[in-house]
Amino acid sequence: MQRKFFRDDALVLRTYKLGEADHIVSLLGRRSGRMRAVAKGVRRTSSKFGARLSPFGHIDLQLIEGRNLHTVTQVVGIDLYGKRIAEDYQRYTAACAISETAERLTPEEHEPSLRIFQLTLGALRALADGDYPPPLVLDAYLLRAMSAAGWAPALTECAICGRDGQHRAFSVSAGGCVCRNCRPAGSTHPAPETFLLMKALVSGDWKSATASAQPVRNEASGLVSAHLQWHLERSVRSLAYVQRTELRSLEPRSLEPRSTESSPTQRRSAVPNESMENH
Repeated sequence: MQRKFFRDDALVLRTYKLGEADHIVSLLGRRSGRMRAVAKGVRRTSSKFGARLSPFGHIDLQLIEGRNLHTVTQVVGIDLYGKRIAEDYQRYTAACAISETAERLTPEEHEPSLRIFQLTLGALRALADGDYPPPLVLDAYLLRAMSAAGWAPALTECAICGRDGQHRAFSVSAGGCVCRNCRPAGSTHPAPETFLLMKALVSGDWKSATASAQPVRNEASGLVSAHLQWHLERSVRSLAYVQRTELRSLEPRSLEPRSTESSPTQRRSAVPNESMENH
């Protein structure tokens, strides 16, 4: 039986160990949609393309079509974002959440979703470049990906009656902002700045988004995450590990002697605190 080859450029969403030397690679292809493939021998040091199949990379690859799993035969790196993303823990956790969401939004294998592919590629590139805070990049991705899936939260009109206006209540089950007359029980009342931030992330107004305060970002992230998981009808586990605030290094401080009457030999020496580094 003649083997069928095909080629596509794809994003590496995640990898799984298979046996002693192989990997199963979860991919999101530009033309082929989400698919899984076996990469044989990539965990050996002699592998020719093992590093190119690391998560979060944009690659061009050739595969042999299989019934359930394809087989990777050639890989060329286009933009390998994984190394730059993995250098920072905040970027890494955001990238994991983006990859998991992309998988959830493409439940059927080999069903092309060009818009999701483009959004995922843009989000991973933005994380690697580091121009914007990773949590904002993640929330912008989630809002735009939900829009592509048809679940965009209503932000400028009532989600129930469609009345335009700056409504103050938000209901996840209703689909976004709701007016006073339609407001269901259990609706939340976010700060007006939270709605402005969500609108800025949808429109790409990064100047306004980056100027937002941390409490506003936290509230917007909670609404976006809840809205996504409600409509997915399942949780996105990676969201629980996303680091929303940056860890700042602790500067060494000297401990002063407790009493000026003690001798120099009895004084405590300065003990620096260990610094906290992002991984």
